[in-house]
Amino acid sequence: MLSIHLNNIGKKFRREWIFRHLNYEITAGQKLVILGGNGSGKSTLLQIISGFVAASEGALSYKFSENTIAPEQLHRHISLASPYLQVIEDFTLLEMAEHARCFKPLLNALSAKEFIECIHLTNASNKYLREFSSGMKQRVKLGLAILSDTPLLLLDEPLSNLDKAGIAWYKEMIKNYAASRTVIVCSNAISEEYFFCDTQLNVMEYKNKV
Repeated sequence: MLSIHLNNIGKKFRREWIFRHLNYEITAGQKLVILGGNGSGKSTLLQIISGFVAASEGALSYKFSENTIAPEQLHRHISLASPYLQVIEDFTLLEMAEHARCFKPLLNALSAKEFIECIHLTNASNKYLREFSSGMKQRVKLGLAILSDTPLLLLDEPLSNLDKAGIAWYKEMIKNYAASRTVIVCSNAISEEYFFCDTQLNVMEYKNKV
């Protein structure tokens, strides 16, 4: 499992500090929800944790099985699903699954076809992703994140665009595939998104600190 130490993290856009002086340790196997309203900076914090965005101040460190992870190797240990990440719309679903497997193995060495079965989209295997509904695309993004063989799973507002059946599917996927991993969820206080989380971090507590 993977642990993360946030040391005095702050993020500034232009002259405004979004949050500051954030010190927090995410232990291996922890299930954490980051809470905050729209524009509070919770998605920005998740992007900083993922390494996609740099903090304006402070430092992060990562350990996997007590070994420090070098920054250039971090992407191998992380899977992320977010509304701001896009699928490749010129691919069919089968092509997208095969493409993803080239960069990151799936849990239990799932094949592309087995992956598609897990996300309940078998009938759309040869359909182009540009033809998918928003809910179907969300299933693809969540499936690629949850089923990637990584010790850290990051989920930003995972229930976006999911209907009742999609929410039930998400909850089952979390129960089946997230228990042995470190998981961080960003949520607008929608309890079904983070029903499995054991700790909370509210970004509002770190806003505009000087």
